[in-house]
Amino acid sequence: MSKTALIVGAGSGNSASFARALAAAGYQVILAARNISKLDALCADIGAAAIACDATSVDSVHSLFDTMRQAHGPAGVVLYNASAYTAGGIAQLDPELVLDSLMQTAYGAFLVAQQAAIDQQRLGGGAIFFTGATASVKGFPNFAPFAMGKFALRGLAQSLARELGPHNIHVAHFIIDGGIASPGRDLSAGTSSGNPDDAQLEPDAIAETYMAVLNQHRSAWSHEIDLRPWKESF
Repeated sequence: MSKTALIVGAGSGNSASFARALAAAGYQVILAARNISKLDALCADIGAAAIACDATSVDSVHSLFDTMRQAHGPAGVVLYNASAYTAGGIAQLDPELVLDSLMQTAYGAFLVAQQAAIDQQRLGGGAIFFTGATASVKGFPNFAPFAMGKFALRGLAQSLARELGPHNIHVAHFIIDGGIASPGRDLSAGTSSGNPDDAQLEPDAIAETYMAVLNQHRSAWSHEIDLRPWKESF
């Protein structure tokens, strides 16, 4: 597998933890986001490269992959972590904000997965991961747009797993079923500082699961895994 990894929708939470884990495993990490200035510290910390990208734009996604290929080669690992949501009752929702939510959460995932699949089929294998949420399987009141996007993301992941698995491409969907602990809190007293009783998911713990799935033997691949705190109801 190519030792280049791409994270689209990179930020300071679970995607940053996954980036650190990938770098520790010897991957050249590429971080993509609309605003890459927020990634300066992470890039300096792990030797990652940042590329600005609007995942909802065909041209921007193509430019991202072209730039990455030329500078670092195609990515053997791709995580789509971007999403957006707008909340409110059905009668009050702004249609333009709903469209933006769907574009970022689902359509952008399609655009990125398409380019990743093209590269990984040429490479002879790889991994394409998607970050889901509770809304991937359960629509809550006043959160219809988020559920719409995450349901679509899950459908995309299922279809691609069946299409690309025989090409040695591992497609996995991760349902993050709970709140994620803030990565900016003081950890001097341990990971539970600012996360009493481990009531929220720790970003580094999420990354451990991403890495475990990445390292699975292809005779026993997982397609979908849900992660939740030990106290979370489901």
